[in-house]
Amino acid sequence: MRGGRVAVVGGSIAGCASALAAYRGGAEEITVFERASEQLADRGVGLAMHNARYAELEARAFLDPSMPWLQLNRRCWYVRDGAEPMGRLVGTLPFPFRTYNWGPLWRELRERVPASVDFRAGAIVERLELDGPGVELTTADGGAERFDIVVGADGYRSTVRAAACPEVRPQYAGYLAWRGSFPVERLPDAGRWPVEDCVYAVFPGGHAVIYRIPDGRGGRRVNWVLYSAPPSGHGLPLDSPTSLPPGTLTDALRDRALEIADTQLAPFWGQLMHLTEPGELFVQPMYDFTAPRYASGRLVLTGDAATVARPHTGGGAVKALQDATALESALASATSWPEALAAYDAERSPVGRGMVELGRTLGLGLVQQTPDWSAMDQNALDSHWQQADGSGTFGGRRIS
Repeated sequence: MRGGRVAVVGGSIAGCASALAAYRGGAEEITVFERASEQLADRGVGLAMHNARYAELEARAFLDPSMPWLQLNRRCWYVRDGAEPMGRLVGTLPFPFRTYNWGPLWRELRERVPASVDFRAGAIVERLELDGPGVELTTADGGAERFDIVVGADGYRSTVRAAACPEVRPQYAGYLAWRGSFPVERLPDAGRWPVEDCVYAVFPGGHAVIYRIPDGRGGRRVNWVLYSAPPSGHGLPLDSPTSLPPGTLTDALRDRALEIADTQLAPFWGQLMHLTEPGELFVQPMYDFTAPRYASGRLVLTGDAATVARPHTGGGAVKALQDATALESALASATSWPEALAAYDAERSPVGRGMVELGRTLGLGLVQQTPDWSAMDQNALDSHWQQADGSGTFGGRRIS
């Protein structure tokens, strides 16, 4: 296929990757509609990517070694043990992952989007209507345009998914993720913690995941995610997807994170929550869902618009990039839009279902039905999280 007009709704990592996929797949005109008018590069969330997944994405020219990253090698499990600063090391497992900073990674991908792509910041898509063999897209300013296909890369509250799969309703999983990130220079005695270690600080009813990420300017940041149930009276409307951006947390939510830090985590790890300033802290309730189909008519779904799996899977940005590689292949090899979209749906829909199931399994074992971590040693940990081909398995499911 060559030619045609493609709209991409959403200009984040999924959107930039989808625009690249459409360009490489042969689309003649590509327009990206990004709701935000500010710089997405300011987002400082950490993400981790398995070395094998990186190699696959590098081979497809979606990532390369020039993008700022750090290498991790071990996953170290700690439990609180009296006044021991770092707690007791339960055991270690291999962890061949690279870490990235969301903002700098987005900036690198954005720079790779060809100049011929019309990237419109501050453009809000309000309505999509199937128009014969195409789609009419209407923006908040009243403008209407027709495209051959529309790619929904607009996140978990996707307008495109609402049009393609109106029956999909994200389900709240029953717990939250508190997330924070700050310059590593703020951390006292950082030498105690090897750069290559990803830390799992575990406790009854939750855990914290802690690792370093690049800041995109040659330095490093401490990145942490704390999973646990919310306090009573949290005030969050959890019946539909929501989040609290940095600087907007209620006192009850911040106090709950500090309470866990002081009572459930060893002092060295608990101090991270105290060292995180309000403007560096946000809350993300856990939801999971997947669209029953990744393509409907001339509408296509990628990234979080298609599937949201709990972050335990480490699959958010990685899956969005994998979706893009599949979309590129489908467009490049098909002879019609319906053929391309059917091929993409057949490849990616099963992946979405598998990731949601995996996220739920991990959520049970790491948050909702935790074992007695204090009684564990290396052998017990190995049994709980078995080794398999350089990755792990949990509850019989592969973690990659």
